[in-house]
Amino acid sequence: MHNDMPTSHEPLYVISIVAKKVEVHPQTLRTYERLGLIHPKRRGHIRLFSDADIQRLLQIKRLKDDLGVNLAGIEVILNLLDRIDELQQEVDRVRAQAKRRLKRISQEW
Repeated sequence: MHNDMPTSHEPLYVISIVAKKVEVHPQTLRTYERLGLIHPKRRGHIRLFSDADIQRLLQIKRLKDDLGVNLAGIEVILNLLDRIDELQQEVDRVRAQAKRRLKRISQEW
């Protein structure tokens, strides 16, 4: 997810609580899961959602309700945002690796 605030990925909330927090029907959450927009953890048959899942659901809701994006468009947008996050993590990893190398080289001088 694309968000500046750190979020917890620990699954804490059952579907009824999340539906109330996000102000959607539990069936809507099931539909989003079926479409692959969200991926709650499972404990048996019980879906458990994290704070990060809730942030993603709020993002879906903003795209749908405020911007009028349909579910297919939301899927494309979320996939792009996820890919941007993956690339940013890769850039951060490469940058940290380069800093370590530069530090090692400067210590050799």
